[in-house]
Amino acid sequence: MKRKLFISINVPEKDRRRLVKALEKWQSLPIKWVREENLHITLAFLGFVDENMLNEICLKVSGASAESRIFDLEFSRWELFPSVSDPRMVALIGEPNENLRDLVNNIERELEISKTPKKSFRAHITLGRIRKRKWADLENKPAIDAEYLLSVSVESVDIMASDFDDEESEYVVIESCPLR
Repeated sequence: MKRKLFISINVPEKDRRRLVKALEKWQSLPIKWVREENLHITLAFLGFVDENMLNEICLKVSGASAESRIFDLEFSRWELFPSVSDPRMVALIGEPNENLRDLVNNIERELEISKTPKKSFRAHITLGRIRKRKWADLENKPAIDAEYLLSVSVESVDIMASDFDDEESEYVVIESCPLR
């Protein structure tokens, strides 16, 4: 059996609650908001993977994570992403961070995802996905571009599975890999 896997940093519960509360003013917009419990920072998307590969993936990600020290990620604003002219989502955008870039490069090297190290990696938290047709029908498109400060302590990296029921996806932690 195959499972849809990704590597992430999960946002602490208190910060997820705070984010959802701050987004209440935009709830009526044609945006499919991410459920509070699913808010996370994706580091690498692995796609559909045979379950018999899980142990090897967990060992490699755990080894790569252990090479990194605990660090903080700073987020500064939410905005339409990737652009205001053609938005696909609303995201909280992080500041560039060398520790995060190195962590992602270590994970990708161990999993043999990429042979070329990234020169930078800027985190984002997807808050909601734009409903294209309904968004296009809006006469006055709202400007979702505002300062929002959030600091997330990165102490572990999680190997996640995206399991689906009828309409929603549920993210399940397969293994949590601590940083040193």
